[in-house]
Amino acid sequence: MVVRHQLIRRPPHALWEVLRDESRYSDWVVGTHSTCPSGQEVWPRPGATLHYTVRLGPKEFEGTTVVRRHDPPHALELEAHSGPLGSARIAFDIRPWGENTLVILDEHPLRGVGGALHNGVVDFLMQQRHRLMLGRLARVVEESAPARSEQGADV
Repeated sequence: MVVRHQLIRRPPHALWEVLRDESRYSDWVVGTHSTCPSGQEVWPRPGATLHYTVRLGPKEFEGTTVVRRHDPPHALELEAHSGPLGSARIAFDIRPWGENTLVILDEHPLRGVGGALHNGVVDFLMQQRHRLMLGRLARVVEESAPARSEQGADV
C-alpha cells in the first residue's frame, strides 16, 4: 500500500474541476498517454469508465479505470484494471486546508498478479510515481484556476 499527500494551493472546488474532466487525466497521471470515456455513465459518477493507453517505448498497453466511489468534495475512489497485472484501488481523500486543498492518495493492488507480487520494491517505485503524479496534479489545478489574489480578492 502506498499513501502520499500533496498540498494544492487552490480550494477543493478547483481540484474537482480537474478530476471531473476525463480528458485531463493524461495531463497528470504518470505513464498515461491518452484517455477517453467508455460506457454509459458520466465521469466521475460511480460505474463510469475511462479507457486509457500507456506507452512504454514502442509498446502500447490499454486498460480501464472505473469509478467506485464519488463523494464530492471529500473523496474519489477508482479501480484501475491493467489486464493480466490485475487491478488496483486508487483513493483520493480531499480535504480543505485553509484556502488550499490537501490531497491524500492511497493506492494498493486489489486483484491479480499485481497483488500477488506486491512488495517493498513495488511500494518504493509507486512512491516515486505518486510524487510525480501529485506534483503534476497540483500544477494542472493551480494553472487551471487563478489564485484568489489574481482574481482581485483579498488574500
